[in-house]
Amino acid sequence: MSAESGIPTFRDAGGLWEGHRVEAVASPEAWARDPGRVLRFYNLRREAAWQAQPHLGHHILARLEAAFRVVILTQNVDALHERAGSSQVLHLHGELSKVRSTLNPRYIQEVGGAAIQLGDTCPQGAQLRPHIVWFGEDVPLYPQAAKLASQADLFLVVGTSLQVYPAAGLIDYVPAHSPIWLIDQKVPAVSRKGLRVLETSASEGLSLLAKQLAPELYVG
Repeated sequence: MSAESGIPTFRDAGGLWEGHRVEAVASPEAWARDPGRVLRFYNLRREAAWQAQPHLGHHILARLEAAFRVVILTQNVDALHERAGSSQVLHLHGELSKVRSTLNPRYIQEVGGAAIQLGDTCPQGAQLRPHIVWFGEDVPLYPQAAKLASQADLFLVVGTSLQVYPAAGLIDYVPAHSPIWLIDQKVPAVSRKGLRVLETSASEGLSLLAKQLAPELYVG
């Protein structure tokens, strides 16, 4: 979803993020091995996300709240949905603009686009780390996301390879009678009765769908 705003995706970059192998910067092992490197990497990502702007697709989803209850379950760690005006966003993989204590996971602070360094600590003296779900860590918000998916009247899958689990498994919770729209420039192979596909960019696909769902609200 964020690719059109200039934030590259992990898979489109061939397994690299800004030249880094994912294992070197986004895992508990990487943090234990070289926390300074991990912090520098996420400082760059945080700065880039802070400078990026929401695109038309983000704004369309926010606009649809005038007619529907829209809940966004996202793997993206930027705040572009919120900045576009969406009010209900569940970040499955965490948020770049927040940091948390390595000692107390409930201690979470908003830092915006600011960098964090070695030596930046919580009140208990523990190092702060990115508020990100790394590879190999549990996804604490997944049960909540699965419950929301099970209540969906309409489920949109936008700009994802459907290869990263457990998030990719959310479509299995959608009621059998609820339509699923899949919007992506490279549509993954998914077999489901009633699946509807728009093989295009996020913004173009959401524009087309919004005209059908709420033509009175849509301003292209």
